[in-house]
Amino acid sequence: MVNDPFALAVAGHALSDAQAAGLALELFVVGYEGQELPAEYADFLRRGLSGAILFRRNLHYDEQGTVDIDLLVAHTASIHAAGQGQASQLPVICSVDQEGGAVARLRAPFTVLPPMRRLGERGDSDLVRRVGQQLGRELRAAGFNVDYAPVLDVDTNPANPIIGDRSFSRDPHEVARMAGALLQGLQSAGVLGCGKHFPGHGDTAQDSHLELPSLPHDLDRLRSVELVPFAKLANELQLVMTAHVLFPALDPTWPATLSRQILLPLLRVECGYQGVIVSDDLEMRGVANVLDAGGCVRRGLEAGCDLFLVCRQRDTLEHAWQAARAILLEAGDSPLRNRALDAIGRLRRLRAGLAPVGSQVADLQAVLGDSTTLALRAELAAGTL
Repeated sequence: MVNDPFALAVAGHALSDAQAAGLALELFVVGYEGQELPAEYADFLRRGLSGAILFRRNLHYDEQGTVDIDLLVAHTASIHAAGQGQASQLPVICSVDQEGGAVARLRAPFTVLPPMRRLGERGDSDLVRRVGQQLGRELRAAGFNVDYAPVLDVDTNPANPIIGDRSFSRDPHEVARMAGALLQGLQSAGVLGCGKHFPGHGDTAQDSHLELPSLPHDLDRLRSVELVPFAKLANELQLVMTAHVLFPALDPTWPATLSRQILLPLLRVECGYQGVIVSDDLEMRGVANVLDAGGCVRRGLEAGCDLFLVCRQRDTLEHAWQAARAILLEAGDSPLRNRALDAIGRLRRLRAGLAPVGSQVADLQAVLGDSTTLALRAELAAGTL
């Protein structure tokens, strides 16, 4: 069913190939090689691409391991500048994985945060809120408006190779409390957070970057553990990322990212979440071994995904983009076309609410050296972190 105002305006109307190609780009946030925005990706941004994600490979570090903030600010500024050419006139997403601990693309001179588990163990939600606010202040000054944090996974498996101390706690209610504090602080500073990885990656014994993990949990178990943080924070979150994890008790065939039995019934209905659902990277083996990129887009849209991450390969983006374009060129009464249009409408609402970013190196330097930053760093260093 078409519900979004944008989708209602377009539904039933044929699109030209150029229109379909531009709208299809809105379904993606992409990564790429290099420490500057490649010309081809700048063109994609001008044509409608929703945004970009930067990794360590996109940053320049000196011999002391310090990020060159001049190059970083120029890079993020170029992403926003290219996006200003879009017909929609909406801000583009400039995003990063900056959790703390091992998953932190930005190191010194940015505040180097401990793993979230170590913050969670202190039990001080006010400290966690201030950490989130500091994270947001630094990211926004550097040109970012989205951070793929906090982790909402509950660390119930000590042997988990990918979550571990990224999780705040082994108690789902503590995860919700601490993650909610971090999210509040982050978003109060003008950077949108993202809860991950739905419906839960904390109990896996495999890394979904390398293979497809499988968990036997039934719905009762998920309700009592994994779903708790997502349900409690559903009204505060505007972005939720899926897990490339198989739950055979719910869907024996498709991982959560691609499952109609998981995303819509559990996230939209059970948890009451109404924001954007973003896939984890389509290049991870957890889904890439199941379907090719084009198949993931078709199946992911059917399952309820609104936005797809393609974090490195140009050819993967091409296959995914062309699949989305073909969907938008389907007949006007196509259910999948209408689902894609609904997703684009939801994405447009999210992007319309992004805080404006117009950073200068001097702004970032001021944040990194001000009294608030120095006091928080001293407080963290004085703790048992």
